[in-house]
Amino acid sequence: MKKIINDPSTVVAESLRGLELAHGDLLTVIHDPAVIVRADAPVQGKVAIISGGGSGHEPMHGGLVGPGMLDAACPGAVFTSPTPDQVTTAVEKTDGGAGALLVVKNYTGDVLNFETAAELAETEVRTIVIDDDVAVKDSTWTAGRRGVGGTVPLEKIVGAAAARGDDLAAVHAIAERVVANVRSMGMALTAPTVPHVGEPSFDLADDEMEVGIGIHGEPGRARMPVENADGIVARLLEPILEDLPFTEGDRVLVFTNSMGGTPLVELYLAHGIAERMLADRGIVVERRLVGPYVTSLEMQGMSLTLLKLDDELRELWDAPVHTAALRWGN
Repeated sequence: MKKIINDPSTVVAESLRGLELAHGDLLTVIHDPAVIVRADAPVQGKVAIISGGGSGHEPMHGGLVGPGMLDAACPGAVFTSPTPDQVTTAVEKTDGGAGALLVVKNYTGDVLNFETAAELAETEVRTIVIDDDVAVKDSTWTAGRRGVGGTVPLEKIVGAAAARGDDLAAVHAIAERVVANVRSMGMALTAPTVPHVGEPSFDLADDEMEVGIGIHGEPGRARMPVENADGIVARLLEPILEDLPFTEGDRVLVFTNSMGGTPLVELYLAHGIAERMLADRGIVVERRLVGPYVTSLEMQGMSLTLLKLDDELRELWDAPVHTAALRWGN
Protein backbone atom coordinates (compact mmCIF):
# COMPACT_ATOMS: atom_id res chain seq x y z
CA MET A 1 0.00 0.00 0.00
CA LYS A 2 1.50 3.33 -1.08
CA LYS A 3 1.33 6.20 1.43
CA ILE A 4 2.71 9.74 1.65
CA ILE A 5 4.88 9.20 4.71
CA ASN A 6 8.52 9.23 5.74
CA ASP A 7 8.64 6.72 8.57
CA PRO A 8 5.66 4.82 9.99
CA SER A 9 6.88 5.55 13.52
CA THR A 10 6.75 9.34 13.04
CA VAL A 11 3.49 9.70 11.09
CA VAL A 12 1.48 11.22 13.94
CA ALA A 13 4.22 13.57 15.17
CA GLU A 14 4.88 14.91 11.67
CA SER A 15 1.16 15.27 10.98
CA LEU A 16 0.71 17.29 14.17
CA ARG A 17 3.46 19.68 13.10
CA GLY A 18 1.63 20.25 9.83
CA LEU A 19 -1.70 20.69 11.60
CA GLU A 20 -0.24 23.42 13.81
CA LEU A 21 1.31 25.25 10.86
CA ALA A 22 -1.94 25.10 8.90
CA HIS A 23 -4.24 26.18 11.75
CA GLY A 24 -2.05 28.08 14.21
CA ASP A 25 -4.74 30.75 14.56
CA LEU A 26 -7.06 28.17 16.10
CA LEU A 27 -4.86 25.73 17.97
CA THR A 28 -1.52 25.01 19.57
CA VAL A 29 0.15 21.60 19.63
CA ILE A 30 1.97 20.35 22.69
CA HIS A 31 4.29 17.64 21.42
CA ASP A 32 5.28 15.81 24.61
CA PRO A 33 2.83 14.44 25.52
CA ALA A 34 0.88 15.08 22.32
CA VAL A 35 -2.10 17.35 22.97
CA ILE A 36 -3.93 19.77 20.65
CA VAL A 37 -5.23 22.81 22.56
CA ARG A 38 -7.30 25.76 21.34
CA ALA A 39 -5.09 28.80 20.87
CA ASP A 40 -6.82 30.94 23.51
CA ALA A 41 -6.96 28.28 26.23
CA PRO A 42 -7.75 28.36 29.05
CA VAL A 43 -11.03 30.26 28.73
CA GLN A 44 -11.84 31.52 32.20
CA GLY A 45 -15.21 30.51 33.62
CA LYS A 46 -16.01 28.05 30.80
CA VAL A 47 -16.34 24.30 31.05
CA ALA A 48 -13.51 22.71 29.07
CA ILE A 49 -14.58 20.11 26.49
CA ILE A 50 -11.87 17.50 25.93
CA SER A 51 -11.86 14.47 23.68
CA GLY A 52 -9.41 12.29 21.82
CA GLY A 53 -8.63 8.85 20.52
CA GLY A 54 -6.39 7.10 18.08
CA SER A 55 -5.10 9.03 15.10
CA GLY A 56 -6.25 8.05 11.62
CA HIS A 57 -9.79 9.44 12.04
CA GLU A 58 -9.00 13.01 10.99
CA PRO A 59 -10.43 15.59 11.14
CA MET A 60 -11.82 14.03 14.33
CA HIS A 61 -10.57 15.08 16.89
CA GLY A 62 -7.85 17.64 16.27
CA GLY A 63 -9.74 19.34 13.46
CA LEU A 64 -12.63 19.95 15.87
CA VAL A 65 -10.59 22.02 18.34
CA GLY A 66 -11.58 25.68 18.51
CA PRO A 67 -14.26 28.11 19.66
CA GLY A 68 -17.68 26.49 19.92
CA MET A 69 -16.39 22.92 20.03
CA LEU A 70 -13.38 21.23 21.68
CA ASP A 71 -10.91 22.94 23.99
CA ALA A 72 -8.41 20.10 23.55
CA ALA A 73 -7.91 16.80 21.76
CA CYS A 74 -5.56 13.97 22.70
CA PRO A 75 -4.23 12.12 19.62
CA GLY A 76 -2.97 8.60 20.22
CA ALA A 77 -0.89 6.61 17.78
CA VAL A 78 -2.82 5.40 14.73
CA PHE A 79 -5.89 3.48 15.96
CA THR A 80 -4.44 3.48 19.49
CA SER A 81 -5.89 5.11 22.61
CA PRO A 82 -4.24 8.23 24.03
CA THR A 83 -2.43 7.80 27.33
CA PRO A 84 -3.62 9.15 30.70
CA ASP A 85 -0.82 11.74 30.80
CA GLN A 86 -2.07 13.21 27.51
CA VAL A 87 -5.53 13.63 29.00
CA THR A 88 -4.29 15.08 32.30
CA THR A 89 -2.17 17.57 30.35
CA ALA A 90 -5.24 18.53 28.29
CA VAL A 91 -7.22 19.15 31.49
CA GLU A 92 -4.43 21.25 32.99
CA LYS A 93 -3.98 23.40 29.88
CA THR A 94 -7.70 24.11 29.46
CA ASP A 95 -8.75 24.53 33.10
CA GLY A 96 -10.66 27.81 33.30
CA GLY A 97 -12.04 27.13 36.74
CA ALA A 98 -15.36 25.58 35.68
CA GLY A 99 -14.29 21.95 35.35
CA ALA A 100 -14.01 19.71 32.31
CA LEU A 101 -16.17 17.27 30.37
CA LEU A 102 -14.32 14.33 28.83
CA VAL A 103 -15.98 12.99 25.67
CA VAL A 104 -14.97 9.35 25.27
CA LYS A 105 -15.79 6.88 22.51
CA ASN A 106 -16.67 3.46 23.87
CA TYR A 107 -13.44 1.58 23.24
CA THR A 108 -11.83 -0.29 26.11
CA GLY A 109 -8.50 1.55 26.03
CA ASP A 110 -10.10 4.97 25.64
CA VAL A 111 -12.50 4.42 28.53
CA LEU A 112 -9.78 3.10 30.84
CA ASN A 113 -7.25 5.84 30.08
CA PHE A 114 -9.73 8.72 30.26
CA GLU A 115 -11.12 7.37 33.55
CA THR A 116 -7.60 7.14 34.97
CA ALA A 117 -6.96 10.75 33.94
CA ALA A 118 -10.25 11.87 35.50
CA GLU A 119 -9.18 10.37 38.81
CA LEU A 120 -5.85 12.24 38.64
CA ALA A 121 -7.30 15.61 37.64
CA GLU A 122 -7.05 18.50 40.08
CA THR A 123 -10.27 20.10 38.83
CA GLU A 124 -13.82 18.74 38.71
CA VAL A 125 -14.18 16.35 35.79
CA ARG A 126 -17.16 14.50 34.37
CA THR A 127 -17.09 11.89 31.63
CA ILE A 128 -19.57 11.05 28.89
CA VAL A 129 -19.13 7.79 26.95
CA ILE A 130 -20.72 7.60 23.51
CA ASP A 131 -21.84 4.23 22.14
CA ASP A 132 -23.96 5.06 19.10
CA ASP A 133 -23.03 2.19 16.75
CA VAL A 134 -26.04 -0.10 16.25
CA ALA A 135 -24.10 -2.68 14.21
CA VAL A 136 -22.70 -4.88 16.97
CA LYS A 137 -23.04 -5.11 20.73
CA ASP A 138 -19.47 -6.24 21.41
CA SER A 139 -16.48 -5.93 19.12
CA THR A 140 -12.75 -6.46 18.91
CA TRP A 141 -11.90 -3.44 21.07
CA THR A 142 -14.96 -2.77 23.17
CA ALA A 143 -17.52 -4.13 25.60
CA GLY A 144 -20.91 -2.93 24.42
CA ARG A 145 -21.53 -0.73 21.44
CA ARG A 146 -18.78 1.26 19.76
CA GLY A 147 -18.57 5.04 19.66
CA VAL A 148 -18.50 6.24 16.06
CA GLY A 149 -20.09 9.02 13.97
CA GLY A 150 -22.33 10.32 16.74
CA THR A 151 -19.21 11.73 18.38
CA VAL A 152 -19.21 14.72 16.00
CA PRO A 153 -22.70 16.06 16.82
CA LEU A 154 -22.06 15.29 20.49
CA GLU A 155 -18.87 17.38 20.55
CA LYS A 156 -20.51 20.20 18.59
CA ILE A 157 -23.54 20.39 20.85
CA VAL A 158 -21.72 20.17 24.19
CA GLY A 159 -19.14 22.65 22.88
CA ALA A 160 -21.93 25.12 22.19
CA ALA A 161 -23.47 24.54 25.62
CA ALA A 162 -20.14 25.25 27.28
CA ALA A 163 -19.61 28.34 25.11
CA ARG A 164 -22.95 29.84 26.16
CA GLY A 165 -21.94 29.51 29.81
CA ASP A 166 -23.67 26.33 31.03
CA ASP A 167 -22.08 24.83 34.13
CA LEU A 168 -20.54 21.35 34.19
CA ALA A 169 -23.66 19.58 35.44
CA ALA A 170 -25.79 21.18 32.72
CA VAL A 171 -23.27 20.40 29.96
CA HIS A 172 -23.09 16.80 31.14
CA ALA A 173 -26.89 16.51 31.15
CA ILE A 174 -27.05 17.76 27.55
CA ALA A 175 -24.35 15.25 26.60
CA GLU A 176 -26.46 12.47 28.08
CA ARG A 177 -29.45 13.61 26.00
CA VAL A 178 -27.40 13.47 22.81
CA VAL A 179 -26.04 10.01 23.58
CA ALA A 180 -29.56 8.76 24.28
CA ASN A 181 -30.85 10.06 20.94
CA VAL A 182 -28.08 9.39 18.40
CA ARG A 183 -27.48 6.20 16.40
CA SER A 184 -25.00 5.26 13.65
CA MET A 185 -23.96 2.47 11.31
CA GLY A 186 -21.20 2.15 8.70
CA MET A 187 -20.01 0.00 5.82
CA ALA A 188 -16.83 -0.53 3.82
CA LEU A 189 -15.85 -1.42 0.27
CA THR A 190 -12.13 -1.57 1.14
CA ALA A 191 -10.08 -1.94 4.31
CA PRO A 192 -7.72 0.65 5.83
CA THR A 193 -3.98 0.10 5.99
CA VAL A 194 -2.29 1.15 9.22
CA PRO A 195 1.14 2.65 8.34
CA HIS A 196 3.22 0.51 10.70
CA VAL A 197 1.37 -2.66 9.64
CA GLY A 198 1.67 -2.07 5.91
CA GLU A 199 -1.20 -4.27 4.78
CA PRO A 200 -5.01 -3.97 4.82
CA SER A 201 -6.80 -4.71 8.10
CA PHE A 202 -9.01 -7.28 6.39
CA ASP A 203 -9.50 -8.79 2.95
CA LEU A 204 -12.46 -7.97 0.73
CA ALA A 205 -12.96 -9.29 -2.76
CA ASP A 206 -13.71 -6.75 -5.49
CA ASP A 207 -17.38 -7.76 -5.46
CA GLU A 208 -17.80 -7.76 -1.65
CA MET A 209 -18.70 -5.21 1.01
CA GLU A 210 -18.57 -5.32 4.81
CA VAL A 211 -21.67 -3.95 6.57
CA GLY A 212 -21.46 -2.70 10.14
CA ILE A 213 -17.72 -2.02 10.30
CA GLY A 214 -16.03 -0.04 13.05
CA ILE A 215 -13.83 2.99 12.50
CA HIS A 216 -10.65 0.98 13.14
CA GLY A 217 -11.41 -1.57 10.45
CA GLU A 218 -13.14 -3.96 12.83
CA PRO A 219 -15.49 -6.46 11.22
CA GLY A 220 -19.20 -5.77 11.10
CA ARG A 221 -22.48 -7.64 10.93
CA ALA A 222 -22.08 -9.29 7.57
CA ARG A 223 -19.95 -9.64 4.47
CA MET A 224 -22.00 -9.75 1.29
CA PRO A 225 -22.00 -8.95 -2.43
CA VAL A 226 -21.79 -5.23 -3.22
CA GLU A 227 -25.20 -3.67 -3.71
CA ASN A 228 -26.21 -0.48 -5.49
CA ALA A 229 -26.44 2.79 -3.57
CA ASP A 230 -30.13 2.35 -2.71
CA GLY A 231 -29.38 -1.05 -1.21
CA ILE A 232 -26.36 0.17 0.76
CA VAL A 233 -28.20 3.14 2.26
CA ALA A 234 -31.18 0.97 3.19
CA ARG A 235 -28.89 -1.53 4.94
CA LEU A 236 -27.45 1.27 7.08
CA LEU A 237 -30.62 3.23 7.66
CA GLU A 238 -33.06 0.47 8.60
CA PRO A 239 -31.17 -0.78 11.68
CA ILE A 240 -30.70 2.82 12.87
CA LEU A 241 -34.39 3.63 12.53
CA GLU A 242 -35.44 0.45 14.30
CA ASP A 243 -33.03 0.80 17.20
CA LEU A 244 -34.18 3.98 18.97
CA PRO A 245 -36.71 3.81 17.28
CA PHE A 246 -37.20 6.80 15.01
CA THR A 247 -40.85 7.32 14.01
CA GLU A 248 -43.05 9.51 11.84
CA GLY A 249 -42.88 13.17 12.87
CA ASP A 250 -39.43 12.93 14.46
CA ARG A 251 -37.08 15.83 13.67
CA VAL A 252 -33.52 14.72 12.96
CA LEU A 253 -30.01 15.72 12.04
CA VAL A 254 -28.55 13.45 9.35
CA PHE A 255 -24.78 13.05 9.20
CA THR A 256 -23.57 11.26 6.04
CA ASN A 257 -19.90 10.49 6.62
CA SER A 258 -17.09 9.30 4.33
CA MET A 259 -14.74 6.77 5.89
CA GLY A 260 -11.84 8.47 4.11
CA GLY A 261 -11.75 7.07 0.59
CA THR A 262 -15.26 7.74 -0.66
CA PRO A 263 -15.52 10.71 -3.06
CA LEU A 264 -18.05 13.42 -2.35
CA VAL A 265 -19.97 12.73 -5.56
CA GLU A 266 -20.86 9.29 -4.15
CA LEU A 267 -21.43 10.63 -0.64
CA TYR A 268 -23.91 13.28 -1.79
CA LEU A 269 -25.65 10.64 -3.90
CA ALA A 270 -26.04 8.46 -0.81
CA HIS A 271 -27.18 11.39 1.31
CA GLY A 272 -29.93 12.18 -1.18
CA ILE A 273 -31.14 8.59 -1.00
CA ALA A 274 -31.15 8.72 2.82
CA GLU A 275 -33.23 11.91 2.81
CA ARG A 276 -35.72 10.37 0.37
CA MET A 277 -36.09 7.24 2.51
CA LEU A 278 -36.58 9.33 5.64
CA ALA A 279 -39.19 11.51 3.91
CA ASP A 280 -41.06 8.37 2.88
CA ARG A 281 -41.33 7.52 6.59
CA GLY A 282 -42.47 11.00 7.58
CA ILE A 283 -39.22 11.76 9.41
CA VAL A 284 -38.29 15.45 9.11
CA VAL A 285 -34.67 16.26 8.30
CA GLU A 286 -33.97 19.63 9.90
CA ARG A 287 -30.16 19.66 9.82
CA ARG A 288 -27.51 17.96 7.72
CA LEU A 289 -23.76 17.32 7.70
CA VAL A 290 -22.08 15.63 4.74
CA GLY A 291 -18.37 14.93 4.40
CA PRO A 292 -15.31 13.08 5.70
CA TYR A 293 -15.37 13.95 9.42
CA VAL A 294 -14.84 10.55 11.10
CA THR A 295 -12.48 8.68 8.81
CA SER A 296 -10.66 5.38 8.96
CA LEU A 297 -7.49 6.32 7.09
CA GLU A 298 -8.18 5.61 3.40
CA MET A 299 -11.06 3.16 3.88
CA GLN A 300 -13.60 3.42 1.06
CA GLY A 301 -17.02 3.35 2.66
CA MET A 302 -19.53 5.48 4.52
CA SER A 303 -21.57 5.76 7.67
CA LEU A 304 -24.93 7.28 8.51
CA THR A 305 -25.73 8.97 11.83
CA LEU A 306 -29.17 10.17 12.94
CA LEU A 307 -29.69 12.43 15.93
CA LYS A 308 -33.24 13.04 17.14
CA LEU A 309 -33.55 16.81 17.63
CA ASP A 310 -35.50 19.05 19.95
CA ASP A 311 -35.49 22.85 19.90
CA GLU A 312 -32.56 23.18 22.28
CA LEU A 313 -30.36 20.60 20.56
CA ARG A 314 -31.05 22.24 17.20
CA GLU A 315 -30.16 25.67 18.64
CA LEU A 316 -26.89 24.30 20.02
CA TRP A 317 -26.05 22.65 16.68
CA ASP A 318 -26.68 25.97 14.92
CA ALA A 319 -24.53 27.98 17.38
CA PRO A 320 -21.31 29.49 15.99
CA VAL A 321 -18.30 27.22 15.64
CA HIS A 322 -14.80 27.96 14.35
CA THR A 323 -12.54 24.94 13.93
CA ALA A 324 -10.40 23.57 11.13
CA ALA A 325 -13.18 21.20 10.05
CA LEU A 326 -16.43 22.92 11.05
CA ARG A 327 -17.05 26.66 10.66
CA TRP A 328 -20.31 28.58 10.70
CA GLY A 329 -21.96 31.51 12.45
CA ASN A 330 -20.15 34.58 13.73
